[in-house]
Amino acid sequence: MAYIDYYFATISPYAYLAGARLEEIAGKHGVMIRYKPLDLPALFARTGGTLPKDRHPNRQQHRLQEMERQAKKAGLPLNLAPAHWPTNMAPSSYAFIAAQNAGGGDLGALAHGFMRACWAEEKNIAEDDVIRECLTAAGFDPALADSGLLQGAETYARNLEEAIDAGAYGSPFYITEDDARFFGQDRLDDLDLYLAGKL
Repeated sequence: MAYIDYYFATISPYAYLAGARLEEIAGKHGVMIRYKPLDLPALFARTGGTLPKDRHPNRQQHRLQEMERQAKKAGLPLNLAPAHWPTNMAPSSYAFIAAQNAGGGDLGALAHGFMRACWAEEKNIAEDDVIRECLTAAGFDPALADSGLLQGAETYARNLEEAIDAGAYGSPFYITEDDARFFGQDRLDDLDLYLAGKL
């Protein structure tokens, strides 16, 4: 089955603003999504990116305006200054990986649940109770929050290396099986057209 490698961070605002569109596009074209949560600051550091807090004020101001516009277009609630951002994304990423290995729930809903908790619900996705709540809402056993930490850490680190080797440099980043690369939720229409053979 054809696949899309989806590199993302559980605190990425633009991955949040993608909503469920990736899952809709993949379903439309019969393509599998291989979810790959990763350490976004480390990805930036390794690929020449700059963290938002370290960018020139002009870039920071434009980023906020753009996020607000994209949220309106997507019909998604968004807090431009969430109480728990940035936060440690490793615990939610490890839980995501444990859920991915366990199966039985909706990975797209879980990824979006973590991001929504951060960007719309003023919750800290580094906290166990928030992680458990997101796991439960997506149809997974909340006990997964306590399992597979070593394997989660190994996969999390491996996802970062794979992302760099594949040419990714931000979140969300989508790479098709034949190495077509799409960066940002605003390129999902292009991904859709590409999978349809129109780009």
